[in-house]
Amino acid sequence: MKRLKLIIILLLGGTYDSYSQKIFDTHIHGEAKPDLQMQQLAGAGVYKAAISTSWDLQNTYRDKYKTELLFGLMLACPNGKVPYSGQPCFSNGKDLPDIKWVEQLIIAKKIDFIGEVLSQYYGISPSDKLLHPYYALAEKYNLPVGIHTGLAGPNHGSPNFRVSLGSPILMEELIIKFPKLKVWIMHTGYPFLADAIGVMSVYRNVYTDISAISNPYIIPKKEFYSIMKKLIDAGFEDRLMFGSDNGDIKQAIESVNNLDFLSTAQREKIFFKNAEVFFKK
Repeated sequence: MKRLKLIIILLLGGTYDSYSQKIFDTHIHGEAKPDLQMQQLAGAGVYKAAISTSWDLQNTYRDKYKTELLFGLMLACPNGKVPYSGQPCFSNGKDLPDIKWVEQLIIAKKIDFIGEVLSQYYGISPSDKLLHPYYALAEKYNLPVGIHTGLAGPNHGSPNFRVSLGSPILMEELIIKFPKLKVWIMHTGYPFLADAIGVMSVYRNVYTDISAISNPYIIPKKEFYSIMKKLIDAGFEDRLMFGSDNGDIKQAIESVNNLDFLSTAQREKIFFKNAEVFFKK
C-alpha cells in the first residue's frame, strides 16, 4: 500500500508524505532547546534516536521524552570541548574520561554506545592506541562505536583537525584488533566514499549512517542520489542507517524517499530496521 501511494503521488507530481514513517535517527546531538528539538523529531516520525554531546547536557535528556534515546560517550575532545558548541565534554574539562568511570556507567546502563568518536577533530587516526581502552570496553559489553569521518563544517574550534584523517581506511587496524566490535562509519566517509565501500566490503561488522550527506543544504541532491546508488549497488542495503546530525530532518527524510531506485523494503531498512539490528545488545 505504501509503495502504491508513493507511485501515485510521484506520478501526480506531488511529494510523498514522509512523516508517517518510522524513523530511527542514529545521529543527533544536544541543542540549547531540547524540548523543541525532540518535538520536531517526534513530529518527523522519530521513535528512537542515538544522541551524543557534552556529558552534562546529554544527561538533561534522560527520562523526559516519548522518543527513546540511546546515549553515547563523545571522545576524544579537542582541548576538552565539543566541536562547534565549545561546551566542555566532561565536567572536569579533560579530553578523555577515566576508563574506570566509563565502565561503571556502562554497567549502570547509562552509556549505550561509544561515539561520536572525534579522532579526526582531535588530530589522530581512529585506530590510534589512545582510543583502544574505550574500544576494548565497547567490544566487551557489545556496544556500537560511531566514528566521525569525511569533512567538517566551519568554525568547529579544533586546531588539529585534518582532512586526511577522515578516511574510513584508517579504521582497518582497529577493526582487525577488535574483531567483534560493531563499528559505524558516520557520514559514509564522504568524500572518501570508495574507502568506505572498500572497508564495508571486507568487514561485515561495519555499518554506515547517511547523516549530513542526506542534507541537501550540504550535499546536492544529485550527488546524494549518486552516493546512495553506489552503496546499494555495492550490496549494503542491510548496513545503511538514517541519521540527521541535527539538520533539517524532514528534508533528509524526503531525500531518501526521492531515491526512485529504492524499494519500500529498502527504505524501511534504511529508516529503522538496520539500526535496530545494529544497536541490538
